[in-house]
Amino acid sequence: SAFTHTTGQAHWEVLLRARAIENQAYVLAPAQGGLHPNGRQTWGHSMAVDPWGQVLAVREQGPGLALATLDRQHIAHVRAQLPALQHRIL
Repeated sequence: SAFTHTTGQAHWEVLLRARAIENQAYVLAPAQGGLHPNGRQTWGHSMAVDPWGQVLAVREQGPGLALATLDRQHIAHVRAQLPALQHRIL
């Protein structure tokens, strides 16, 4: 992603958490962050979010890693607590 600093600060985390919750899946979101040669500033905050919407790891800006453990049993537990995916009609 390359959210601008303004929109990223306001929306990035909440949108990622919402996507994880509504899809009951882990969301891994790489993001550019910092000041670019053209003067544009991007938000960064590469992030890992679990299916319940909990932020597991964040790398705010610069080179590096955001490490998190993905757990299949946790996905099953979340999906049992909130069986929304069973209500899909395709």
